Amino acid sequence: MTSLLNKNRPPVFCPGCAHETVTRALDKVFGNLQLQGSDIVIVSDIGCSGLFDTFFNTHAFHGLHGRALTYATGIKLARPDLTVIVTMGDGGLGIGGAHLLSTCRRNIDLTLLVLNNFNYGMTGGQFSSTTPSDATVGSGFLNQIEKPMDVGQVVAAAGAGYVSRASVYGKDLTQVIEKAIQFKGFSVLDLWGVCPGRYTKKNRLTPKSIETSMSALPAFTGPVETNRRGEYGELYRTQASQTEPRQQPLKFEKRFTSPSPKRNGVIILGGAGQRIVTGGEILCYAGLTAGMHTAQKNDYPITVLRGHSVSELILSPDAIGYTGIHIPDAVLVLGPEGVARRKELFATLTKETIVIQAGDVPIPACDAKIISVDFQSLKIKAPDRALAALAILARLGTIISMEMLKEALNIRFKGDVLEKALELVDKAMSVEIF
Repeated sequence: MTSLLNKNRPPVFCPGCAHETVTRALDKVFGNLQLQGSDIVIVSDIGCSGLFDTFFNTHAFHGLHGRALTYATGIKLARPDLTVIVTMGDGGLGIGGAHLLSTCRRNIDLTLLVLNNFNYGMTGGQFSSTTPSDATVGSGFLNQIEKPMDVGQVVAAAGAGYVSRASVYGKDLTQVIEKAIQFKGFSVLDLWGVCPGRYTKKNRLTPKSIETSMSALPAFTGPVETNRRGEYGELYRTQASQTEPRQQPLKFEKRFTSPSPKRNGVIILGGAGQRIVTGGEILCYAGLTAGMHTAQKNDYPITVLRGHSVSELILSPDAIGYTGIHIPDAVLVLGPEGVARRKELFATLTKETIVIQAGDVPIPACDAKIISVDFQSLKIKAPDRALAALAILARLGTIISMEMLKEALNIRFKGDVLEKALELVDKAMSVEIF
């Protein structure tokens, strides 16, 4: 049997640590299953269990505390052909509890080895989610006022397809791990062992006492009958293959020449219900018809139907790596809420900046070129101001052209909505510009 243990980085656990026993057993399992290092991914958590990925010549991923299952899920969905093993201590188990429950619900084909030694061994022996209430640990009395979590009962209740509780010192440890890996679904092994560096300095815990404690708990030795179902990845791929494809992203061909060969930033200031975001989207569409790169960044409160609405747009002949706008080339002022949200913006405007301002919306003093529009006398309602302001911007011909705008409308709208949008553009064209 060929070992996958890393000869250049042999296990370096404390003398007598249960983790080393699991390491050796896991290596035997890989050999029994005739797995190559390229067939395996070990995803490790933080803590002593987080050392596992360095001890094997396999693929490996080492992440944040409690998050190992999230990485493992992504890996397994992307590469279902790989055998994915997750090593996690009782500390990471508690910290990543929500991820544990989600993985149980999904029943994805992962094997989780919970190296349960009842404390945070690496950081000082503090209590964890599995520490017995009568234990003496490095975090005072806290464990005495909490009920320890029974890993087996929790994951079984949450939907794990395979649950096994075993002593690291059992003669059948290799077989226990091997059966779990062979199971098609989410396997959880609650492996009890000794932490000689911290826990057993103040608490008596031996292989015999572990067996005694386990015998008083519900036994978990394999598949959970009530949780039997298909493996998540297989079900997902089957459902996806039978689902009608979503509409493909729009493809834009360059049809026009932009009136401006440089990067231009436009900010639209308004309020909820004024279709500010839609206006920004239309401006981006217009830029795309001229082969420009575009970016849209929106700002509105969680109330959605009340408050400010701001859209920042960039049209550029070059790829856009940074979406910030230091000094905009144009500002469309359509509602007082947006002005209040970005009032400091006006102090930065220069004589080169164009401001298209709704006549009934006051703005702070600034150096920009201001075009005031009486939308009310034109009977242009608040929700239509954004498109009307874009029409005026197109009429100026400095950032977009009218043909670019109308083509954007043809792409964005259909039927009656398109006709009304084009009528609104024609109406805005009658505005006198001073």
